[in-house]
Amino acid sequence: MTAEIARLHAALEALQSDTEKAKITRRLPADSGLTAIGVRMKDVFDTAKAWTDLDLEHIPELLASPLYEVRMVGVSVLDFKARRPSLSDAGRRRLYETYLHHHDLITVWDLVDRAAPRVVGGYLLDKSRQPLFDLARSPRAIERRTAITAAFWLIRQGDLDDPLALAELLLADPSGLVTKPVGTALREVGKIDRPRLVTFVREHRDRMQRPTFRLATSLLAD
Repeated sequence: MTAEIARLHAALEALQSDTEKAKITRRLPADSGLTAIGVRMKDVFDTAKAWTDLDLEHIPELLASPLYEVRMVGVSVLDFKARRPSLSDAGRRRLYETYLHHHDLITVWDLVDRAAPRVVGGYLLDKSRQPLFDLARSPRAIERRTAITAAFWLIRQGDLDDPLALAELLLADPSGLVTKPVGTALREVGKIDRPRLVTFVREHRDRMQRPTFRLATSLLAD
């Protein structure tokens, strides 16, 4: 462990709570291979924000940690870096590549959700979205989650075509890691273009998983 990362570990350990450790341990997937320190998410995010200037060369070490909060700091640092308006396209590409090249270490759904929109979706906003379609066809559900979650950023910018195509591709996905964010993506599409959501649901209702349909149509019930 480098001295820099040792200091970050110490900062997290100083925020440890047995109560919080029990909460996090209960919600971590049994097959994640991760253990919890016991730090509230707000404190984890505040720590990551304070370490936003951490050199990208350290991120793989954070993502390889067996400690959940350390990995969360890793993806959160990527997200905070991606929020900087002065970041160059080359800088965004480095964040994007760091995320994708270490996706095998991003093993829990909230690690994906913390960084995929701005880090992956933000980089691809003005580029080919083929990488998202490649991820959507991955045998790994967590990578398929990245595909649709990254599309949230496209939707926020009013770019609906590719997110809807990704949603259609993933409509029958058997994994809960995917069905819920697909439904969320469709709901967000509806906030921008309600008639288009209605048309999509009518055309694809028979293929939609129940959680997807419920989330997608929650807006229509209002």
